[in-house]
Amino acid sequence: MERMLARSARGLDGRLRAAAPARRFLRKIFPDHWSFLLGEIALYSFIILLLTGVFLTLFFKPSMAQVTYDGMYPALHGTRMSEAYASTLRISFDVRGGLLIRQIHHWAALIFLAAIMVHLLRVFFTGAYRRPREVNWIIGVVLFTLAMVEGLFGYSLPDDLLSGTGLRITEGVAQSIPVVGSYLVYFLFGPDFPGDEVIPRLYIMHVLLIPGLLLALITAHLLIMFHQKHTQRPGPGRTEQNVVGQPLYPHFMAKTGAFFFAVFGVTALLATVAQINPVWLYGPYRPSAVSAGSQPDFYLGALEGALRIMPNWHWDVLGVTVPLNVLIPATVPLGLLLGGAANWPFLERWITGDRREHHLTQRPRDVPTRTGIGVAAITFYGVLWLAGANDLIAYHFGIDLYLTTWIARIAVLAGPVVAYWVTKRICLGLQRQDVAALEHGAETGVIRQLPDGGYEEWRAPVPASQRAAVEARRPLPLPAAPSRGPASPARTHLGRLRQALNRILTESVPLPPAQPDDHDGERDRELTSSRHHR
Repeated sequence: MERMLARSARGLDGRLRAAAPARRFLRKIFPDHWSFLLGEIALYSFIILLLTGVFLTLFFKPSMAQVTYDGMYPALHGTRMSEAYASTLRISFDVRGGLLIRQIHHWAALIFLAAIMVHLLRVFFTGAYRRPREVNWIIGVVLFTLAMVEGLFGYSLPDDLLSGTGLRITEGVAQSIPVVGSYLVYFLFGPDFPGDEVIPRLYIMHVLLIPGLLLALITAHLLIMFHQKHTQRPGPGRTEQNVVGQPLYPHFMAKTGAFFFAVFGVTALLATVAQINPVWLYGPYRPSAVSAGSQPDFYLGALEGALRIMPNWHWDVLGVTVPLNVLIPATVPLGLLLGGAANWPFLERWITGDRREHHLTQRPRDVPTRTGIGVAAITFYGVLWLAGANDLIAYHFGIDLYLTTWIARIAVLAGPVVAYWVTKRICLGLQRQDVAALEHGAETGVIRQLPDGGYEEWRAPVPASQRAAVEARRPLPLPAAPSRGPASPARTHLGRLRQALNRILTESVPLPPAQPDDHDGERDRELTSSRHHR
């Protein structure tokens, strides 16, 4: 048997020449750190979405034709509803395992969006988007944007009251866009709202167009990552030229295979014990009805909050009314966050002049300004997200609704500024702590009284892993210094702006002069003291 398999393998390799590339592929080294699992969670959630989506496609009917319900849920017997809503109820109550698959699909979608979001934050705070990974960073931002649209279209398909309310908001947002808004509405809904066209059109985009784009972008993301090699955290023996980790086979494949089943198990457990999107409680969509406390999925909460706290502004020009109270919250907040994220690597490179390739990540404290900007963006998003539930907050805490709206309006402007300042101060303080550890050693908590009555603390040498992480921080190259020549870029307004931004972005606590590396066991056992007298 072994000889036959070996002969078959040699014959196949003689035709495909795949043995050598496969051997190199299986020997690919991957670094090991828990934060790298965030991308894997997103990937495996996407796989779960594909598998469960195929099952749901077999039973869902994307039609707005009206039928009378006579299924297994008695509370809606005799109710007129669309075939889309009726088939969703049939999946939930009549198809064996249908409700579980529906809930796995919905939970996987939430986990997919959450994992992409946290993964993007991890890449941003550690500087893993820097050259040569700018393209992969942009792919990640586009993936997140497409995933939000895919989620919106997906939970709109059941045609229940909650999803119909979301579609009504979507129609209003599209109509607020000057010039092209009416065309977008006609493209999605046809001549009327809700009409008979919206569910079939959303269905095609949800199961065919957007998943195809997501699959293509995820494949490109993985291929680029594999070609460029994975970033790694600074540590002993880790440089910009090597990768310290474990080979793809058997170590990484065994761990990542087990992790896939762990993600699937957690998703299935959530779907089993945590009910989500019970469409039978909402009833079919009626344009004249809106349920109290309607909330979108978490990833659209910021858009909902921006719409709720925006003042009632509009602009009348040449007989045309531009509803700024819808257009601004629908485009500006997410436009700032997603557009700023996509352009940040190029802005940072222009400010710092750093065109080197980077394969070692940075600790968030190593770049205080960037970390402060990231926390400010999180605060901005978080305030808008909370504002999306201002009616529920007002109800449960007994606060006036208009008071919560004004608090959100103030917090969305002041909160990011405060968050930026506090975060930057914390990062600079942590840098000073690192410098003190390098200069004086690590605290041991051992205090000894001296013969003269004073006290001293015994300090140990900084561990090699911590020293390597601290010393990996190096000053970024500065733009060219101003010269006396009239053509000097630094003498222009743009050049002076670049110099000012560079000073802000590269602000940090200087490291002490580098000490000769000595990691032998005797040195690790030595104790140095820092004397503190009364």
